[in-house]
Amino acid sequence: QVQLVESGGGLVQTGGSLRLSCAASENISSFTAMGWYRQAPGKQREFVAVITRGGSINYLDSVKGRFTISRDSAKNTVYLQMNSLKPEDTAVYYCNALTALRSAWGQGTQVTVSS
Repeated sequence: QVQLVESGGGLVQTGGSLRLSCAASENISSFTAMGWYRQAPGKQREFVAVITRGGSINYLDSVKGRFTISRDSAKNTVYLQMNSLKPEDTAVYYCNALTALRSAWGQGTQVTVSS
């Protein structure tokens, strides 16, 4: 079972930036896609961004132009650069790795944006 470890969360003021990292225990090129999801208190987990094996990228509409997903295959790591953060971005952010047969999740990292 692949292990995913997120890091980079924290407390930031409105308009600030954070970069989340997701380090995988195996070659990320083996995954169909890797993505970021988030869950705010009292809300369901929602999709934020995804990058496919082929390099296709997609974002939640509300983060387009502010968030950027990228990967470093040599480091087996996926990143989420978050700029112009808003209080509504406050959530626990989870990394996901997907293949045809399995879906793995990290433990999550807290992002809190103060107003």
